[in-house]
Amino acid sequence: MSVAPDPAEIFDRAVEEGERRLDQSLLELVSTSFIAGFTVVFGVVALGIVEAAVEPRFGEVATVAGALAFGPGLVFLVVGRAELFNENFFDPVATAVAADDSWLVGPLVRLWTVTFALNLLGGGLLVAVLSVEGALPTGAPHVLARTAEEIVARTAAAEFVKAITGGALVSLLSFLLLAVDSVGSRITVAYIVGVLLTLGPFDHVVVTILHVLFGAFLGADVSLGALAVTTAVVTAGNLVGGLGLVTLSHVAQVRGAREDGG
Repeated sequence: MSVAPDPAEIFDRAVEEGERRLDQSLLELVSTSFIAGFTVVFGVVALGIVEAAVEPRFGEVATVAGALAFGPGLVFLVVGRAELFNENFFDPVATAVAADDSWLVGPLVRLWTVTFALNLLGGGLLVAVLSVEGALPTGAPHVLARTAEEIVARTAAAEFVKAITGGALVSLLSFLLLAVDSVGSRITVAYIVGVLLTLGPFDHVVVTILHVLFGAFLGADVSLGALAVTTAVVTAGNLVGGLGLVTLSHVAQVRGAREDGG
């Protein structure tokens, strides 16, 4: 029977994984980030299709069904080792904290900016393709457009809180993935986090922007100004939740435990 690793061992694993992520060549980083962008769109599309199919007969149960359908989107990312913004907070920061001679600011900024931009490029291209009339089943475009309008209609305060929670969930996923060893366990953890993220619904900036882009392409009432404000608020919330609430808390936990241990 295997024993779950303690926080210090998880942190050491994070340092090793963070080194791998920070040491990627530009071509590898661009490719994996682009792949992550269009991969997560499959989860968004599955949500729209399932919710549209279930809603006419079961009403609000469709929201739960849509969340269950979105879950595989994160599973694909985890199994495929793609690079999704926010999901790559914990590991690289652990590496930076463990480094003796540098905070690795340059490599961290490079990782996060390239990931963010290529996630949106990869996802945006697939969103544009799937927005062609007739590409999606009947009802799905309406659900996706409605979701986009709901997102941009939220108050900044509500959006910020949802983004803090979403950022915390996705960064927690990184931590939990390092606590398990089997592929099956990684799939299970990724699926559960994907479902919880969608049930909130809590906001991950890439997923949220792609939702809004879908709506814009499908004729939803979404302005560029609303998209820009949503992007800024959700990004800020993800940073607070992902870096502050989860990443730095776990770093403090490990450092405290090691100080107590001598």
